Amino acid sequence: MENVLYLVIPCYNEEEVLPETAARLKKKMNDLVGRNKVDQKSRVIFVNDGSKDNTWNIITKLHEQDKLFGGINLYRNRGHQNALLAGLLTVKDYADMVISMDADLQDDINAVDEMVDKYLSGVDIVYGVRSSRQKDSFFKKATAEGFYKAMNSLGANTVFNHADYRLMSRRAIEGLAQYKEVNLFLRGIVPTIGYPTDVVYYERGERFAGESKYPLKKMLSFAIEGITSFSTKPIRMITGLGFLIFLVSIGMLIYSLIRHFMGATIVGWTTLMGSMWAIGGLILLSLGVVGEYVGKIYLETKARPRFMVEQFINEEE
Repeated sequence: MENVLYLVIPCYNEEEVLPETAARLKKKMNDLVGRNKVDQKSRVIFVNDGSKDNTWNIITKLHEQDKLFGGINLYRNRGHQNALLAGLLTVKDYADMVISMDADLQDDINAVDEMVDKYLSGVDIVYGVRSSRQKDSFFKKATAEGFYKAMNSLGANTVFNHADYRLMSRRAIEGLAQYKEVNLFLRGIVPTIGYPTDVVYYERGERFAGESKYPLKKMLSFAIEGITSFSTKPIRMITGLGFLIFLVSIGMLIYSLIRHFMGATIVGWTTLMGSMWAIGGLILLSLGVVGEYVGKIYLETKARPRFMVEQFINEEE
């Protein structure tokens, strides 16, 4: 084994950060090669996820200037998770270990050293875990930590405060390749692969340029995707809630009959109307949750490709 390391970085409209990101990663990779931690065949691969700006042109220029850099160009935008998967599956035959990270480098690249050390000690999957969220706003911290707690309580075995900053060995990625679902939630899939795992703690920094690609709307969509991809508990909760309302409705029926025979049927009109609205809203909510699962079944049965690579540029020695 030559200890070849590939860094996979999904990119969507990242022209503002790529030059600085490339400079920092080049320095880090040269340091690792210089200390014989990784082989000189190691590479940095940027995955262009259908960017609308100059991202792919910058990637190709980086490759022309230095063989350390390579690129994967997807035919169209497929989303962060599919772009990341495309990178992992494309480079797995070239690398002994692959580290995925975001293009803005908010995840501390100095954690790469410890990840590599843990891999060399026999660990197949190393999770990058945030040591704290002191730099986050109260809303961001509360919603993020609430998301992880909710995921775990609903049955998804996620790693708390871990995003997609992780190291995976070649055999771990080959295990990942056997998962064929279209609705991807890698933070939930990777822990189910098995093999020895460990964690590395780091402090997350500020984005040094550009805008976040995960506004609130996308974060909520991502949360729903994760929950419905890994748990059927929401449907079971609806079943339980439906049974509870059925019991309440029996009680209300008995109450209504008693009031009727007492000659006070006008009393309770507000309760009746409130109950109608509440039950109607619950029915619509329940249909929405069930529909979310039916939609996923629909997408999975079509078995469409999760990504299509237009071009892969990489130079091996």
